[in-house]
Amino acid sequence: MHDPEDVSDAAITDLSNRFEVLKGVQLDILRLPRTMLKAFEPSQIGTIVGSLMDACIPELGNVFSDASNEIPDVGLTKHEGILGEREGYPDYRHEGGFRLELKLLYKDPENVEMKKPPTPREPSARLTQKVTVKNVDPQSDLLMVIVYQLQSSSASNDWFSPTIIDIGLFPMIHCILARDNRLITANGKWFGDMETSCIPSKLGRAKLNRGELLDESQYGRKQSENKDYNEDTNFGKLKRIPYKPLQLFLKEHNASYATTGDWPEPWRIDELDEGHGV
Repeated sequence: MHDPEDVSDAAITDLSNRFEVLKGVQLDILRLPRTMLKAFEPSQIGTIVGSLMDACIPELGNVFSDASNEIPDVGLTKHEGILGEREGYPDYRHEGGFRLELKLLYKDPENVEMKKPPTPREPSARLTQKVTVKNVDPQSDLLMVIVYQLQSSSASNDWFSPTIIDIGLFPMIHCILARDNRLITANGKWFGDMETSCIPSKLGRAKLNRGELLDESQYGRKQSENKDYNEDTNFGKLKRIPYKPLQLFLKEHNASYATTGDWPEPWRIDELDEGHGV
């Protein structure tokens, strides 16, 4: 259950219903030939599509020249950002009073030859350490995860464009509290005023195993600096946000996901678990 000040389940459901019209939308302003895809890895596609999707989502009604593909206005506009940076938080403002942060989830295309990494790839999108309880509004902020896939273009089976498959909405406050709880329970800590998230280094873990206290006065960026803490370079990746509805959403789309968590209470995802309701 959500606390009284959180975005309600009913409000999230209503917004999700409004976004249903975006499912199946193809951003055909980007078309990649089948033969060229052989040279791409998913991470390279993600870099290209990430910037495109971020800019296009509020403008979908304007990027389609074919009237038959006209997309209804879903009430999204670009947010000016409250962090004052190139990738300032949050990404969008919704006319219903919500603020949304966009993250993308890549789904492998079907019957297409592409480069593939040797091991299953963890989704790279993440809620960075710049998004904290200091700047998240529990009453309005949502994490918006858009699942996309390269699909053959309506113009030709030999050209592929990013296509929206699904959209998940999750209360941002739950996501960052779950993320931060994971950091602390893994013996990590924040340095500064929630400025840098750090985890015990190899040296620090050895000290913990011996029952020794760690030096909390400083941290390093590399193991070679021999500090007890190193900056957590994987902090906030989607798989590492142990909020069960989010992890069920990842599972539903065959992405790497966490099977257990302990926030706000212990939970486990079993093989047959389905759905991603809040």
